[in-house]
Amino acid sequence: MRLVLTGFMGTGKTRVGRRVAERLARPFLDTDALIEVAAGKSIPEIFASEGEARFRERERSAVREACAVPDAVISVGGGALLSPANRMELERSGLLVCLTASPEQIAARVAGNAADRPVLAGAVSLPDRIRELLAERAEIYAGVEVQVDTSERSVEEVVDEMIRRLRGAERGT
Repeated sequence: MRLVLTGFMGTGKTRVGRRVAERLARPFLDTDALIEVAAGKSIPEIFASEGEARFRERERSAVREACAVPDAVISVGGGALLSPANRMELERSGLLVCLTASPEQIAARVAGNAADRPVLAGAVSLPDRIRELLAERAEIYAGVEVQVDTSERSVEEVVDEMIRRLRGAERGT
């Protein structure tokens, strides 16, 4: 069974996903990394040269590619669930978990590279922009059955919980 981590940027999807994959000796796939490799350019460059619509097309291909790898741990970009097709594929492919964090924690975690994140670029107030985006995506994220708040937890604590939940899902409990 695959473990699919989704949620807003800065919630720990990639760090947690890599660590779970290491501990379970499973492949780790980050759809943003798959997009960058396929495009031969960074996410900000894709947004700048091709626009968000083309980025979302590339994201759809990356989701399909990741979901084809058995027993993978997959991290999907924060906007991947905006597509109903992505969401259905991710839900069918394994245990879908939405990592969450407070806007303040997210702002602290992404402050050093906010300029490299297209949806945050140019924000006058980083926390305000994060709150705005979280509000826009609240219904989508809330629809994910398994929610794990990473705000006040270490990466290892979240990793332990992900492994417990994955093993429970594999046992059907």
